Amino acid sequence: MFVLELTYTAPLDRVEALLGAHVAWLDASYGTGVFIASGRKVPRDGGVILAVGDDRAAVERLVATDPFVTGDVCTYRITEFTATMTAPELAPYRQEQA
Repeated sequence: MFVLELTYTAPLDRVEALLGAHVAWLDASYGTGVFIASGRKVPRDGGVILAVGDDRAAVERLVATDPFVTGDVCTYRITEFTATMTAPELAPYRQEQA
């Protein structure tokens, strides 16, 4: 599992101009089952996405296609972790310790 932390690197008006395209990109990744949660940080200086998968390189390739990245308004910090415990609703995403 991955925590994707976005940090805005441009003024909010530039971020807002790309928001529709970014949301469409999010929707596509929810549709493929890669993203399971996302939202804005508080204060609004970026966002957070929870992503599932075993392939960090695939996640890095996906992140590179985010309109916020291609529009040069944010950077990503990708943190991989093993979700050995979850709420019951997230049981399908539990992972075995390596």
